[in-house]
Amino acid sequence: MPWYPAISKHLTDEQLWALVCADPAVSNCQLADALGAPKATVASARQAAALPPPSRRSVVELLMVDEADRLKMPELEEIRDRYDRANFADGVGVVLIGLPGIEKRLARYPQLYSRVGFVHHFRPLSEEELRFILAHKWQEVGLTFSPDDYTDAEALAAIARITGGNFRLVQRLFAQIDRVLEINRLRTITTEVVETARESLIIESVACATPHSVVATER
Repeated sequence: MPWYPAISKHLTDEQLWALVCADPAVSNCQLADALGAPKATVASARQAAALPPPSRRSVVELLMVDEADRLKMPELEEIRDRYDRANFADGVGVVLIGLPGIEKRLARYPQLYSRVGFVHHFRPLSEEELRFILAHKWQEVGLTFSPDDYTDAEALAAIARITGGNFRLVQRLFAQIDRVLEINRLRTITTEVVETARESLIIESVACATPHSVVATER
């Protein structure tokens, strides 16, 4: 049990091996007498032997950095150092979120880029995905979304046109839709409600509302 030095230093290798292989039916007292080891140490060691090494435990630290494309070399080097130091202990995962092309920028820093495990590009929401999200958004304001309903279908088309399937814009737009519904005491989301909500936002052209990319390190 080299990952438990506080226990291992009190027992020889032979005692540790015998302890790990011991029949669970044998009591701690009997095992301590047979090994000539303190009872408390045997009890603690048997309990520790049942645990996986720290690097295999289910809880893993994850460091997520948004707008990572704005980071300069000193900040990126700090992240790399944090990643390296942590992986000598229990391990840590790093996720960098930024605009498309962030992986090309990171390629200029070989020490960091060599640790990249994969890159994922977020694409605009498909119509099916948008319907799924809007069904939950309708539910949040106490309504039921029905894509077969003419009014709901028109509202869906308007939201898709305004946001271009950009998830962040969908979130921002629907916050304003909720506000318009509350102020005007409405119970239906119509095209007019969507357009009114859109006027309250400063939305870039859909071409500028670029999806993000995610860069993740290997562990």
